[in-house]
Amino acid sequence: MDECTDRLLDVQVLKFGTYTLRTGLVSPVYVDFREIFGFPDLLCELAELIFQASREAQYELVCGVPYTALPLATCLSITHRLPLLIRRKEAKGYGTKRIVEGKFVPGQTCLIVEDVVTFGTSILDTARILQQAGLKVTDAVVLLDRAQGGAERLASCGIRVWSVNTLPQILKSLGSRGRLDQDTICKVLDFLAAHQYESDASANGSALPPNEQLGASEKVPRIISAAAMSYGQRTLLPTTAPFATRLLSLMEEKRTNVALAADVLSCAEALALAEELGPEICMFKIHADALGGFDESFHLRLAEIAKRHRFLLFEDRKFADIGSVARRQYEGGIFRISHWADVVTVHAVAGPSALLSLQEACSSTDNGAFIVSEMSCQGSLAVGNYTQAAVEMAKVCRDFVAGFICTSRVTTDPSWVLVTPGVKLQEGGDGQGQQYLTPEEVIGRRGTDVIVVGRGIIDADDRLATAQAYRHAAWQAYEGRVAQI
Repeated sequence: MDECTDRLLDVQVLKFGTYTLRTGLVSPVYVDFREIFGFPDLLCELAELIFQASREAQYELVCGVPYTALPLATCLSITHRLPLLIRRKEAKGYGTKRIVEGKFVPGQTCLIVEDVVTFGTSILDTARILQQAGLKVTDAVVLLDRAQGGAERLASCGIRVWSVNTLPQILKSLGSRGRLDQDTICKVLDFLAAHQYESDASANGSALPPNEQLGASEKVPRIISAAAMSYGQRTLLPTTAPFATRLLSLMEEKRTNVALAADVLSCAEALALAEELGPEICMFKIHADALGGFDESFHLRLAEIAKRHRFLLFEDRKFADIGSVARRQYEGGIFRISHWADVVTVHAVAGPSALLSLQEACSSTDNGAFIVSEMSCQGSLAVGNYTQAAVEMAKVCRDFVAGFICTSRVTTDPSWVLVTPGVKLQEGGDGQGQQYLTPEEVIGRRGTDVIVVGRGIIDADDRLATAQAYRHAAWQAYEGRVAQI
C-alpha cells in the first residue's frame, strides 16, 4: 500500500497547498483522481483495490458516480465480469430519455463506486437516482475516505462504505517515510478535525425514500463548530487520540464530565473517596507522591474500584524533565505510574522530548497525556506565547496527547479534550492563589470539556450530594452549549 500511496503523490493525485473545494472551503489538501487517467496500469491497480476492499459487500451490478469514478467502475466491470450501469447527471432529451443506462431488473442490488468521500452527498445523490429506477443500494466503495463524517452519514442512511484507504492513514504513511513534512501533516489533520459533517434530520433513517430528491441545503453540508460537537461525535474524528476517545465515550455513556481531585493525605482516604464518589465521575485524579502509604496493593485496589465504577485513573505528575528521566519516572521508582495510570500530565517547558519518551513507553496501550497549557493559580507563567507553544507541541504526538489542562478554550480543534481545574459552584479564591470558576462559566461559556473539582467536594458535609450537584451543573452546561449552535 505504501508503494501505491507514493505513486499517487508522484502523479499528483495528492496535492498539498491551498485549494478551494466545491463546498467553498479552503483546504490544505486536494485529491484529484482524474490524474490517473493517463496511467492505465495505475487505473487497473486501483480498480482491483476497490474490488478487494468491497469483497464482503453483496451486489449484482456496479455503478460509478459521474464522472471521475466512471473509468474505475468500467475497469472493475470488465476485469470481474460485473454488469455495469451508467448514471447520467441529467436525462437525455431524446431516445429513451433514461438517466440510468444499462441492463438491469428492478429489485437487483447495485454497488456504487466513487473516488473520494467527503460528506457523502454525491453517493447519496446517486443512490437516490438508482432507487428511483427500482434498484437496491446497500453498499458503496471508495478509493479514499477523507474522514470528515461522510461514511458515518451514509451509514445512517443504510449505506455501508468500504474504503481502500483514508486520508489520515495516507498522511501517516507519507510522514513515516519522510515523503511529507510534519507541518503539512498537522495542517491537514487540523483541517479535517475542524470541518466535520453535521448530521441532520434529512440524513437520518435506515433507507432512502425512493422519490426523495436532494434539497439545496444538502449540496453544501453545514459544518459543525468545535464547541457544538457532542462528545460522541468527537470520538469519530480521525485525529482524536486513543485515550481521548476512551474518555469522550465514557463521558457520553455515563453522562458526567466531572473529574475528582483526590487531594487527601493517605491512600486509605483516597480509596474511600473512589468507592463513594466513583459513580459520579469520569476521572479520579491523584498525586501519588503526596499520598502516605503508597504501595502496589493501593494501585491494584484503586484500579479494581475504577473498573467497577467506570472511571479513569489520572496521575497529575506534571512531568517536566528531559525525555530519558521522564520515562524512568513514568515506568520505574516506587510509583510505577505506567502500570496503573490511564493518563498523566506533562509540562511543555522541557519541549517535546518528555512527550516522545512517554509515548514510546506506552506505545502498546491506549494511555495518554494532558499537556499543561494554562494553570488556575494566580501569577502562573503559563500564558500567552507559552500556551500557544504548548498547543503546537501537542501536534508532534497526536496519538498520545489527549488534550490540555487549561482555563480557556486554547484550541478550536475538537480532537483534543480540554480539562479545567479550579472549579466550584460559586466563584472566588482560597486565599492561597487558587482562583475558582463555576461549571457554567467553564463548560458553557469558555467551552472546555471536563471540570476538575477537589476541595469543593471533599470538604463538603455531604460529599455524595455535592458531587451529584457538580455533575448536574457541569452536564447541564455541556448540553446547553451543544444545543445552542
